[in-house]
Amino acid sequence: MTGRRTLGRQFRRLWAAYAVSVYGTWLGFGAFPLIAVLVLHSGPTQVAALSAAGRAVGAVVAVPLGPWVEFRRKRPVMVAMDLTRFAALLSVPAAFALGRLSFVQLLVVSVVVAAADITFRAASGAYLKALVPPEDLLVANGRFESTMWTASVVGPPLGGAAIGLFGPVTSVVADAVSYLLSALGIRSIGGSEPRPARTGAPRLRAGDLLEGWRHILTHPTLRPLLFNSIVANGLIMASEPLLAVLLLGRLGFAPWQYGFVFAAPCVGGLVGSRLAPRLVARFGQHKVMLTAGALRACWPVGLAFVRPGVPGMVLIIVLQLGLVTCCAVFGPVLATYRLDHTAPDRVARTLSAWAVSSSTSIAALTAAWGLLAAVTSPRTAIALAGVLLLATPLLLPRREKAPRNTTEQAAGLT
Repeated sequence: MTGRRTLGRQFRRLWAAYAVSVYGTWLGFGAFPLIAVLVLHSGPTQVAALSAAGRAVGAVVAVPLGPWVEFRRKRPVMVAMDLTRFAALLSVPAAFALGRLSFVQLLVVSVVVAAADITFRAASGAYLKALVPPEDLLVANGRFESTMWTASVVGPPLGGAAIGLFGPVTSVVADAVSYLLSALGIRSIGGSEPRPARTGAPRLRAGDLLEGWRHILTHPTLRPLLFNSIVANGLIMASEPLLAVLLLGRLGFAPWQYGFVFAAPCVGGLVGSRLAPRLVARFGQHKVMLTAGALRACWPVGLAFVRPGVPGMVLIIVLQLGLVTCCAVFGPVLATYRLDHTAPDRVARTLSAWAVSSSTSIAALTAAWGLLAAVTSPRTAIALAGVLLLATPLLLPRREKAPRNTTEQAAGLT
């Protein structure tokens, strides 16, 4: 189903640009925590702060950018955000080569990249909704998801090997160059993109900043989906820097082993993303979201029991395989549901609000878990995150409470 349907030349160009950038991102997987641990000799509190501060401040910076993006052509915004990330990331290897790299610079670059990420996702989601017919949105999102998971299989081991051969900032260079190539790819899409007509006041108002959250929080199904996503994603991501400290430090994993145990399970992501359209066709969108969202909460608690050597690697791979497969089914279905239930003139603000909420939650929980790990231990903090994650299915909507095409959405399409 996902392999045979063609979505046109413009989508293929967009998909290719996405593939280049996502491969670069996964080549640089865990690069900043790794640099902080191996180059700057940072502890768990600093590593957690690096992840948390970048996301939190980046989210704050991105808040006014959602309304700004809404009434502008989306492709130029996407190109600008790619070039911003290219320049910011390239400053890290430049400073390292000059012997001037510092923890503060890593924080600043994290903030810039986080804000640009949120803005790019808001613009690209709105652009995709305008580019692809509604009936093909799930196929398109499934292709993006499968590409991301394919890259996650290949990227971390290659990034780890490159770091071992050429130094700790090598994968950051690859990530930076991928954004430059993505910008060139998006620029080459061609075709005309009309400037969105502005509704309401001619200038940005304070109320525009909240429009995305207003839409989400008044929608009977998007609201619980947001709460579930920010808590579940926050708890999953809060453990990431602690796992880096535990595996690379206390358990003595080599960088290539660290990359491998997170890359190999991503095969499940490729499988899950390709299964998503078939599962929706058979069981329905809401049931698939509910089931996959509940199952993804069952795996991370086992990471607290990881041990050194091959047994520890096998345990991580099994647990991550289950988690990634469930996330890969849930992700494109949720992304499609959000687009289906959002009018075209508020897509960018809704996606921006969602991303800001998610980043803020991840930042807050990452910071809290970093402090918890400093007081107790990384293993204890990882265990608590896994236990709390088991309760997150309670936040999922039990019933579908909104039709696929709301009156508001229909009005926006006319």
